Amino acid sequence: MKLNFLFIIAFFSLISCKREQKKSQNNTVYLSSKLNYTEEGEDFHFESGKFKYDLKTNQIPFKKVILLNSSLLGYISELGAENTIIGVSSPEYIYSEKIHDLVTQGKIQNVGNEQKYDVEKIISLKPDAIFTNYIASFDNTYQLLKTNGIQVIFLDEYLEQKPLEKTAYLKLFGKLFGKVNIAQSKYSEIEKNYQKLKQLALKSKSQPKVLANEMYGDVWYLPGGKTFTANYIADANADYILKNNTEEKAVTMSFEEVYSKSNQTKYWVNAGNHLSKRELLNINPYYAKLEVFNKGKIYGVNAKENQKSNDFFESGVVRSDIILKDYIKIFHPELLPDYKLTYLKELQ
Repeated sequence: MKLNFLFIIAFFSLISCKREQKKSQNNTVYLSSKLNYTEEGEDFHFESGKFKYDLKTNQIPFKKVILLNSSLLGYISELGAENTIIGVSSPEYIYSEKIHDLVTQGKIQNVGNEQKYDVEKIISLKPDAIFTNYIASFDNTYQLLKTNGIQVIFLDEYLEQKPLEKTAYLKLFGKLFGKVNIAQSKYSEIEKNYQKLKQLALKSKSQPKVLANEMYGDVWYLPGGKTFTANYIADANADYILKNNTEEKAVTMSFEEVYSKSNQTKYWVNAGNHLSKRELLNINPYYAKLEVFNKGKIYGVNAKENQKSNDFFESGVVRSDIILKDYIKIFHPELLPDYKLTYLKELQ
């Protein structure tokens, strides 16, 4: 959690699918190419990347869980299951007011941060499960927790590059938290909204050219052409400058390379969490050479930011429909005249 905004953007892009959602002959439900589950009698089996989990139906729904990543909180909040959370790491990076209230009341404990988790406290809380993204350097910590009988579940939703497949993790959370009907209803609503918005975007006669992300040091980390950012831009009926790229990770370029590709660009999105164009220039004066800086519009991901927390990386993980709506409002404002941006904000 404790990463600066620029690194989060780069990290999510650098690390790297099939819509569900059909059952195969062995009753496996595929939420994406990276996540699936199978129910057989009293057995509930699911696979997340290279990790496999076997639970008995009497082990779920979980009643006490710990979260080590705020992005996974978005799914639990969407299901209204915040009261199952007994511990979080780095609460200062959590946006949810409800979670902060529960931390203040002592109902949720702070279990440290990625620099040093309070393993003794985690063990003493006796959670049913811990949810986290997998980080290889913490293998010893994970093993210690498992040795003490704690179920550690790795869900790397940030690897998903298709917005609705990232949203579909909600269905697994529904299974694990006894919220199956709510999860299905929420997913169906988001999917329906997303598809309607995608069709709405196609009604625009324009397809503006778009630049994304920003420089980190001397390197510009542009989303590859198959990343979730590129997919959002495509679904919003805009022309991303690397749309023909086939990478599911960030593509690194120098400023000169980006400059040469960004001629006639009208929009620059995901330009960090900066408050103004002046702030951008203070970080890198070369931005002033870009046509989009001088004649276009620039948007940062900071409309729902509170100190160190940013809801784009929390509820935005689930609400792919709202993020798409933001992009459509930016690229084709005439299609959504009464809508105000939720996650993105124009830099002045």
